[in-house]
Amino acid sequence: MKRALAALPLLLFVASSAAAAAETRLALFGNRLFVTARVNGIAVEALLDSGAEMSVIDDDFARRLPVRYGSDQLVTGSGGEQSGRFAHGLSIAAAGLRLRNATAVVLDLDDLSKRLVGRPVALILGREIFDKARLRIDIERGTIAAVPRSRRPRGQRLPLATARGVETMPASIEGLPPAAAEFDLGNGSEVLVGRAYAERTGLLAPDRVVGRADGGGIGGRISREVVMLRTLTLAGRTFENVRAAIDPTGTAPDLNVGTSILRHFIITADFAEHALWLEPRPPRASRR
Repeated sequence: MKRALAALPLLLFVASSAAAAAETRLALFGNRLFVTARVNGIAVEALLDSGAEMSVIDDDFARRLPVRYGSDQLVTGSGGEQSGRFAHGLSIAAAGLRLRNATAVVLDLDDLSKRLVGRPVALILGREIFDKARLRIDIERGTIAAVPRSRRPRGQRLPLATARGVETMPASIEGLPPAAAEFDLGNGSEVLVGRAYAERTGLLAPDRVVGRADGGGIGGRISREVVMLRTLTLAGRTFENVRAAIDPTGTAPDLNVGTSILRHFIITADFAEHALWLEPRPPRASRR
């Protein structure tokens, strides 16, 4: 789930040790990943979202914290715009990492919680946790851990590029040249295809559209056309008959790939080194 935000002060990240941290459990709920976190010492189940430019705190949860508020902030999400406020001076800990003097944006997450996730979301843990640690994520086993950079990860290495504050990786649909696909662990629904890219590639031809589906995260509900991609290729693995929704927002990337595809890999992400390793799972080991 993407957020477009203003420039933020640098955060200080402290790993629990120089070596690999112990594995932390991930819970998969409705195809979305939750990890136990602590904000200013208060435990909370956080939605893990690599497609969020920064972390987001629900306004009800923020009232339980000693929060130092800053300026108002207009946040652009996958469903539109929503007003919020910056909160400064936070301590956020998760997956063996601690963010000191962190800044997050405070929003009303009630609509997103009920409509999209199906459970209360008090904290969306954004890309900050990925920025200064190499993380190994196994969606099927339900684990996340910081791992040392001295050990080369298994799997195919993909370059990451930053676009509007979100990391993108190369992926290809239907044999076309690779396109920039957002690496979005916060997307628990279909692959998303930007409308401009869909129009260029003929995906919006009348015979390609198979229906509509409600979507949209922060900013509200939107209705999207749905198509079936004949193939989607990522890190050398090709998926057939992939359901995809057309993202009509003006800033939509070519593609956005979430947990429906990423769960078929063991993931090692290193945003600081602009690298992602995807190790395919044997097909029989994946839940579909």
